[in-house]
Amino acid sequence: MTVSNEDDLNKLQEIGRIVANTLEAMAAALEPGMTTAELDLIGRRLLEKAGARSGPELVYDFPGATCISVNEEVAHGIPGSRRIQAGDLVNIDISAEKNGVFADTGASFPVPPITNATKRLCRDGKRALWIGLRQVGANKPIAGIGQAIGQFAEKNGYTLVRNLASHGIGHSLHEEPKEIATWPDRSERRIMNEGLVFTVEPFLSLGAEWAEDGDDPWTLFSEPRAPTVQYEHTVVATRNGPLVVTLPG
Repeated sequence: MTVSNEDDLNKLQEIGRIVANTLEAMAAALEPGMTTAELDLIGRRLLEKAGARSGPELVYDFPGATCISVNEEVAHGIPGSRRIQAGDLVNIDISAEKNGVFADTGASFPVPPITNATKRLCRDGKRALWIGLRQVGANKPIAGIGQAIGQFAEKNGYTLVRNLASHGIGHSLHEEPKEIATWPDRSERRIMNEGLVFTVEPFLSLGAEWAEDGDDPWTLFSEPRAPTVQYEHTVVATRNGPLVVTLPG
């Protein structure tokens, strides 16, 4: 999607606020003892109340309104009977559609008590996201995003999961430009045109470099097994830099 008029931007900002507000509410409700299905139901009700439809459910027939991944699960976790426990690291990924426009956001939340290493990982996962976002702007190289995040990860002793990429979004959940690396990619030659809409979502880890399939068709696990966080925003490339649309408000 390329934002070319005020109507496009208004629709994108509306669905962006909806997914951001839903993420914020789910994070506030997160507590030990609840199941991931119970947490997902909170998200479903908020999306429905706002007139939005779950992106993964609508597009891929995913068995849940949101993706909730715990500990060794790094992405696409199916909400179910798993009970969240103290010390868990929970990732919530929310994408949704309204008025024909999609937005996507996500974040990882530690359930206290947590180790200093996990606390630092979460802090630096957010930093990595914003380091990538600062590389966004009209006529700038897409490769700059992965280069900046990769330099940050290497400097601070982290790895990046290299088969879960950022992607274009807007009129569909996943669209061109596809496979935007959040790690250094020397083959990347594309340029961000003005108004381009896409996600930035690095997966920062204490050792994992890959996401591998599990026993179900959806859930992906860290390989090698290691604490991993994901933070994600939907952004528009403008002449003034990044316009992040997935902020609560």
